[in-house]
Formats: sequence, C-alpha cells, structure tokens
Amino acid sequence: MRIAISGSHSLGKSTVVNDWVSAYPDYYREEEPYRVLGLNGPYEILFREASTRIQNGIQLYYNISRIHRYSTSKEKVIFDRAPIDYIAYSQYTANQKTTDIDNNFVESMIPAVRESLDHIDILAFVPKSDDWPVEMEDDGIRPIDYAYRDQVDAIFKEIYRDCRFNIIPKSGGPKIIELIGPPIERLEQIKAAIYRC
Repeated sequence: MRIAISGSHSLGKSTVVNDWVSAYPDYYREEEPYRVLGLNGPYEILFREASTRIQNGIQLYYNISRIHRYSTSKEKVIFDRAPIDYIAYSQYTANQKTTDIDNNFVESMIPAVRESLDHIDILAFVPKSDDWPVEMEDDGIRPIDYAYRDQVDAIFKEIYRDCRFNIIPKSGGPKIIELIGPPIERLEQIKAAIYRC
C-alpha cells in the first residue's frame, strides 16, 4: 500500500510516519524532501516568505520522482509529505508577494501534482485541530511561528475540504482520510483506510 502523509508543519506528520514504520517494519519510509535535499543535501531551502520557485520546485519534483518509483499498491511505502504539500506552501508564499512565487507558478504545479496522485493509494491529511492541539517544537529546523503554521493549514483545508485548485480527482484517485487524535488513534485510522481499499 502506498501511503502519503500530508499537511502543515509541526502537526505530527513525521511522528505518524515513524510510528507506522515502527509498527510495520515491512514498510519503507520515504523521507521528507526538505530533509534529503536541504537539511542533509546540497541545496539551500528557505521557508515562509523567502521560498523561491527553484526551492519549492526541486522539492515537488523530487517527491513526485520518488512516488513514481512505486507502480502498484502491492508495494509497501509511506511518504513523509505528498506533492499537494508544495502547492499549499507555494500558495502561502504567493500570498506574501515577496519572491518569484506567484499565483501563476502555483497554477503551473497543479497538472503534475494531479497526475502523481494515481501512484498513491491513501492520502492522509493531518489538519490542525482544536480537539487535539500540537505544540510547536524547537527542533532547529523550522521556525516556531504559529501564524505561519495556521495560515498554511488553512490552505491545506481549502484544498482537501473545499476542493480548491480542483486537484483531488472525483473518482479513481487515492482514498483521502484525515488523521486526528493521539498517535495510536492515527495509526488505527490508517489501518482502517487500508482495510476499506
């Protein structure tokens, strides 16, 4: 089963991925593109109002290239981030009007993102939830900026709940689920989605 975990930063996505691989070691973990390309790689990748087309573009196409390595649902892999994530983050930066990322750039990403979804079986969105608040951790990677996280989360919710950009196919695409609650419940929600596929 090909699973991708999606959503704003510092809401527990990596925890879900780590917990899943610990519980199901036959699954391969695909690392978040930023960690591969920026934190542990050759590129400088900035966030918030400083992101550029090159920075977001290389992350998006790295993510898509990894997704295309898995051609059938028999393969067991879980991705820390999905291609949709780079549309949400790019739209945030486009809204700031501070770099070369604009609405036209965001629109140009949509066809590749939409096409990549046929290689994902379960797309699990981790929203910010008042019922299960998550404090931001000073991990030295991302800024502790609640307003930034919340604004990106709002864009994700528009994409997943309100069909913004019309990315999610009405039929034939991945099963979309939302993960809310403590870590063990999130794993159970993924397991239930697998059984329903």
